[in-house]
Amino acid sequence: MYDNLLVPTDGSEQAGNAVEEGIRLASELDATVHALHVVDEFEAKIVPITGEQDEKRAEYIEYGERITGEVADLAEDAGLDCITTVETGIANKKIASYVEENDIDMVVIGSRGLGGVEEMLLGSTADKVVRLVDVPVTVVYKRPTESLRWMLPSAEDTIHR
Repeated sequence: MYDNLLVPTDGSEQAGNAVEEGIRLASELDATVHALHVVDEFEAKIVPITGEQDEKRAEYIEYGERITGEVADLAEDAGLDCITTVETGIANKKIASYVEENDIDMVVIGSRGLGGVEEMLLGSTADKVVRLVDVPVTVVYKRPTESLRWMLPSAEDTIHR
């Protein structure tokens, strides 16, 4: 039923939580894990034209290879096969294409990745993936660790009316 699970990752804490859940699910289903990292094409092009563009793009790709390799290591430790892929483009569109082209049965994705304020305003990659793909999508969210709790409003910060 579920033979191929896609776990997109950007290396963020929430993506790491999704990786853990994806590997747990894949273990229960005896499925192959597909680890995908998408180098944001806008970010890859925005580097100032100083002759460093190719170097920066190579750094982004190397980062993607490293984090998908870490997923592969975790999958291997769980006794699972893992296919790693690094692509350049728009994350939600590349994820949707990957689902179609690789017979993916389920996507397990973190609720929020490395995106900033614009992600909160425009909607997350996870939200867009849910709307684009025709397979089940599990969106994994875990509360921030203590190191990130400073970002959450405290009771004193809440305005009572």
